[in-house]
Amino acid sequence: QVLVPDHIYVPKHEIISKQEAEDVLKKYNCKPTELPLIFVNDPAILGLGVKPGDMIKITRKSPTAGESLYYRYVVEV
Repeated sequence: QVLVPDHIYVPKHEIISKQEAEDVLKKYNCKPTELPLIFVNDPAILGLGVKPGDMIKITRKSPTAGESLYYRYVVEV
């Protein structure tokens, strides 16, 4: 059985540091809750040990941009 985070079509998910999260919020001039949300029990982040309030960086491969970064804010169910 393949775990969801290891599936070929699931992009890389990682928890970012509080400092990096603050930098992202400053760069995009937004609050954490204005980012797309992701539930703490989402199958794509189950093995990361996330908790509500964490910010996740998703790195997707893109044929035109090479790599695109996407940020999501972890919330309770």
